Amino acid sequence: MSTSSPHHRFRDTRATKYDFLSSVLVRCPGCGGVARVGPAPDPAAVNDQGLFAPRRLVCRNCGTAKERNRGSVSLHRDPHAPATDPHFGIRLWLQAETRHGWVWAYDLEHLDLITRFVRASLREGIPWHDHGRKMTVVARLPAWMKQAKNRDDVLRAIARIHTALPPGWSTGTRGQGREEMT
Repeated sequence: MSTSSPHHRFRDTRATKYDFLSSVLVRCPGCGGVARVGPAPDPAAVNDQGLFAPRRLVCRNCGTAKERNRGSVSLHRDPHAPATDPHFGIRLWLQAETRHGWVWAYDLEHLDLITRFVRASLREGIPWHDHGRKMTVVARLPAWMKQAKNRDDVLRAIARIHTALPPGWSTGTRGQGREEMT
């Protein structure tokens, strides 16, 4: 029987970065507040929620709204520069710089996954003999984020990200803090 607490154990959920692109928090180009990029309403009722589906940027603070039709998605980013949204190329809201590099997330669920991974003293990856997704979000984290000696730096950066959230935004997991796109 294991004496390790489940709080300090992390098992890879097999989530990829594509699993967090349905609702991305960005810095509004109009007012600098929190805006959300999500699926645009589909007048043809096709209900395509894929990676290349039309997207809408909405800021509830200033009313900025932009739409982007189907097209290319840019997931590549410079590790020495702030992260951007893959659809509009707008700077992400959930990010902070450390002396090692940038800590960033697309949404609160993504940030929570990174937090649980970094905080855990026992990290269980996907077994080599298991078939399926191998290059998950946590497997693709930079090496410096995975090192125990940098744990405090990463957790401080995540705390700064949570502090930067406007009042009323939840810092919980699994759907909390999400508003519907209108």
